[in-house]
Amino acid sequence: MSEIEHLFSEDGPLARALPGFRTRAQQIEMASRVEAAMEQRSVLVVEAGTGTGKTLAYLIPALRSGGKVILSTGTRTLQDQLFHRDLPAARAALASPATVALLKGRANYICHHHLQRSSEEGRFQQRETAHHLQLIRSFAEHSRSGDRAEISGVPEDSPIWPHVVSTREDCLGSDCPQFKDCFVFEARKRAMDADIVVVNHHLFFADVWLREEGVAELLPACNTVIFDEAHQLPETAGLFFGESQSSSQWIALARDTQIGAAIHCKDSPGVTQAARALDKSARDFRLAFREDAQRWNQERLRSDRTAMQALEQCGKALDLFNEQLEPHAPRAPELEQLWQRGLAQAQQLQRWLGATPTDAIRWLEVFSHAVMLNSTPLSVAELFASQLGQHARSWIFTSATLSVRGDFSHYCSQLGLNTAETACWDSPFDYARQSLLYVPAGMPEPNSSGYTAAVIDAALPLLEASGGRAFLLFTSLRAMREATTLLRTRLAERGLDFPLLMQGDAPRGELLTQFRTLAHPVLLGSQSFWEGVDVRGEALSLVVIDRLPFSPPDDPVLAARIEHIRKQGGNPFMDYQLPYAVITLKQGAGRLIRDEADRGVLMICDPRLVDKPYGRRIWQSLPPMRRSREIAEAVAFFSA
Repeated sequence: MSEIEHLFSEDGPLARALPGFRTRAQQIEMASRVEAAMEQRSVLVVEAGTGTGKTLAYLIPALRSGGKVILSTGTRTLQDQLFHRDLPAARAALASPATVALLKGRANYICHHHLQRSSEEGRFQQRETAHHLQLIRSFAEHSRSGDRAEISGVPEDSPIWPHVVSTREDCLGSDCPQFKDCFVFEARKRAMDADIVVVNHHLFFADVWLREEGVAELLPACNTVIFDEAHQLPETAGLFFGESQSSSQWIALARDTQIGAAIHCKDSPGVTQAARALDKSARDFRLAFREDAQRWNQERLRSDRTAMQALEQCGKALDLFNEQLEPHAPRAPELEQLWQRGLAQAQQLQRWLGATPTDAIRWLEVFSHAVMLNSTPLSVAELFASQLGQHARSWIFTSATLSVRGDFSHYCSQLGLNTAETACWDSPFDYARQSLLYVPAGMPEPNSSGYTAAVIDAALPLLEASGGRAFLLFTSLRAMREATTLLRTRLAERGLDFPLLMQGDAPRGELLTQFRTLAHPVLLGSQSFWEGVDVRGEALSLVVIDRLPFSPPDDPVLAARIEHIRKQGGNPFMDYQLPYAVITLKQGAGRLIRDEADRGVLMICDPRLVDKPYGRRIWQSLPPMRRSREIAEAVAFFSA
């Protein structure tokens, strides 16, 4: 018996230390492959189905390696789970002396300078916001970490947050009068000294971007990088290897300048006037778009005279702002920094308005209160592969969803992992006994006008049979909102008092807490609830997916990549669109069965799963559930 096999055995240290631990052959095999890759400094891509225990399968080799390891995961929530729960348990089981540190992005830590300035200004008129400020002040006085996730009583969407944290743009660095007490600096120092550092993908790529720009790196040198939730990497890499700026950044610059001008250059009203003009032009640019949740390519913007003129006015306002602020920048480090921010944003806007390079996509996205301008690489494969080639270290990529029927070619091609080893372990759950895949017959085409209504009508008998306890997952916010309105009416007509929870009505964590505690809950969500959500037991017994998650063909990024693949002689649908949809669908389907005792029905309403030739390839990539198209069989599942 190898050392890894002993550690994961029924009488090993993990079984003795961890309540509910079970020996799983898949977990042992994965841990062995991870350890071998770490020793050989190779690249390993691993898919481990739900219930495999992949977290311990990479944590144990990481703790045993004796080298420096960076663990990168998808979200701050998962970071906290790794650092506060999983790593301490694994360290205790092994009696490991390895030191660990948690490192998040700058905006997750309270900034003493911004907190003091906001407190002194007393500019928050709303009682609730002022109360939040007081809670944060009290926390900052006693906290060692300064991590905003540790503050209770201040919601994630409180308007106070932008005023008490810093960004890369508005941080004063070593010029800050409170630099010696800086929570960010202390967190980075702990990360430099630790054996294992837990980060998230955004921070990892921010570090890569800074090093490419010749700026000091955030993360320490290491022997191994392990990416959990690695299916998110291609999209995250695209964000950081490209460029983005938004109207909200211009508004923040104008706001910060008005505050700084009131302190350092009261004798120059032109600075404040220029800042106000910048604020107005940024807000007018957003108002040039009638609806949110839109994505336009650069060509479409240029053809819209109103929106284009509004953006050009933003450029003029930025230039005037920089002209007015430049003479006063030497007065104070804060003004110098504001001027540099203005120059950088003006230059970035000019780059975006220039000719589109052949290897990038220029596009914009409209949100409820802002417009974001993006420049995204057509492919990040070469850029990412260059990072792997620069360092003699091991790279581990793992997720429950990386392959299409065990084929990793789509994923590896996106990141340039051409020489990576791959491995795939199915979930140990008994899906044939625990679950049913139901595809209703007689559904209209997904692009028909009454499709969402048909989804709700088809789901109602199952919702009634399951007593709620359901997730309804949609591929768009618009469909989710329409479905919520329809479902509220249909439930009332049937006399069913099921509480409806909709994404956006409250922070995700709060919605999940309500879902777990309410009787007969129904949660309707879009992208935020397709992954990273773990509801075990009877609380969740039905997952309804409205349609196959193909990206809309008019999405500017997808359209450009389709055209690029076509020019290269490839098949955009089979090479890109279908694998993407499969991996995304596997994430949504994975919400249903979370442990050995779970039971439930997965309802996929899209008739293409059955009617189209590619449908077979999709459902064969899902867990091996029993399948049915009969509503009676699906309803009966809940009484079996």
